This record gives sequence, C-alpha cells and structure tokens, in this order.
Amino acid sequence: MGIDRESDISANLQIGPTTLGMVRIYIEAEGVDLPLDFEPDEAEEIAEELRAAANLARKSGKGRKG
Repeated sequence: MGIDRESDISANLQIGPTTLGMVRIYIEAEGVDLPLDFEPDEAEEIAEELRAAANLARKSGKGRKG
C-alpha cells in the first residue's frame, strides 16, 4: 500500500500530551497498538505537514466531503 492509495482498514487515532512533556500520537487498529511520542517541536512540524497536505488535497478537488 502506498500513501496515495485508499484502504478499507479502519483505525482509532488519539493525540495528546504525555506526563513526560512529549506529544503522543496513538494508533489502534485490529492487531496494531502503536504509541508514537514526539518532542513538541517535532509535533508542530507534523502539524504543519498535515495542514499542507490538507491544502493540497483541497486544491486537487479529491478531498472527501463530510
């Protein structure tokens, strides 16, 4: 599977701070339990990448409508 392919896999995503001052992205799916911890600066970089990708998806007209 590539980044540009749709998938039928469903997962839960949670994002929040840890008690150690990190930002955790927690992914849970069938057979997957994946906590990913990032320094706050790294988390801000990820947020910027998400915003940029959302803008590109919106411009391409292929973003899903809720």
